[in-house]
Amino acid sequence: MLRIFFLLMILPILSGCFFNVERSNENSNEKNMPKDMPTDFNFSLKSGINKNNEINTYENTLTKDLIEDGKVTTTTTFTGEEMLDIYEKMRGINILAEKNLIPVTTCMQEPYEDDEWKITINGETTKLLISGKYCESTEDAKQLIQLRNYIYSKVKRKEEYKNLPKAKGGYE
Repeated sequence: MLRIFFLLMILPILSGCFFNVERSNENSNEKNMPKDMPTDFNFSLKSGINKNNEINTYENTLTKDLIEDGKVTTTTTFTGEEMLDIYEKMRGINILAEKNLIPVTTCMQEPYEDDEWKITINGETTKLLISGKYCESTEDAKQLIQLRNYIYSKVKRKEEYKNLPKAKGGYE
């Protein structure tokens, strides 16, 4: 009988704790992406050594690093369906949320690639930088690198990309 009384006294307290946790999540300062893709959604992604590759939906351009032969830029666009797909991938990792992109490590490497993101959603622009100089990546950085690779896989199927010259040489 004493156990039942104890449970009846504790149950409202426990349920109140769960409701408070739920409310605190709703009121957090974390930026969330709208469910529907805004009309002003655009992004630019600079990547590689010296960030010489770029996909830019603001200007509908694609820049490829040719290494020894410099860079080449062409025009390209994503279809509405492709942009929606990319938006959904960004939303899936909540790209607007605060990210931990610098690992706790003393290991550095050269040469290294960087990724620089610029994303506009509902008039707000967010910038992110991932440095490849670290031997290890954080989980947030890994998500962004996977997203970068996904976007580049779409670009590499486009005729505009296929028509660009091949890169010559390499980085040491």
